[in-house]
Amino acid sequence: MARFTRIEVALKMKETGMIPVFYNADAEVCKKVVKACYEGGARVFEFTNRGDFATLIFAELNKWAMQECPDMIMGVGSVVDEGTAAMYIALGANFIVSPLIDEATAKVCNKRKIAWSPGCGTVTEIGRAHELGAEVVKIFPGSQVGGPGFVKAVKGPMPWTSIMPTGGVSPTEENLKEWFEAGVTCVGMGSKLFPKEVLANKNYGYITQKCKEALEIISKYK
Repeated sequence: MARFTRIEVALKMKETGMIPVFYNADAEVCKKVVKACYEGGARVFEFTNRGDFATLIFAELNKWAMQECPDMIMGVGSVVDEGTAAMYIALGANFIVSPLIDEATAKVCNKRKIAWSPGCGTVTEIGRAHELGAEVVKIFPGSQVGGPGFVKAVKGPMPWTSIMPTGGVSPTEENLKEWFEAGVTCVGMGSKLFPKEVLANKNYGYITQKCKEALEIISKYK
């Protein structure tokens, strides 16, 4: 059962402004990354549903995080169907992120009052996501969909829209300034926050520092 309500999730997404997005087949690596992000100030974390037995990794990770990072809101991304969503909800996921709109996934999340952020690439899809109960919509892939310019254009006729771009977001002032001045609620950040060489060298202090820097930048522009 989720420890955080869908309202708490949406508010924390807006408050912190950044959601680290990560997957690794080794649960111990995942734990170290979550801890590094937590120490850097992140309070919402998206575990990506990738690879075989990902649900088992999340089950171990989420139970660990409840004890070691009690204020971290753990959710799951890359969920494309209701069955997968239901499995992760049963394992305590506090929110579900999808790369697309799937109405059955929306229904299972709404039944359990779990926050659901579907991937959208058009204004029509964003409107449909709102109809299906999404508080924060994901634009994906962020840069390919149209980047900050797309966000700014959407916010004109639909200023109530809460947008989270994923893809094309990096922890630099230039990049984050563009996104937040365009009007995003928060950003999802993956590979740019977790370079392969950093993970290979187990340099988790780098991740902590990058999280701190990114959150400081975000606080200036949101």
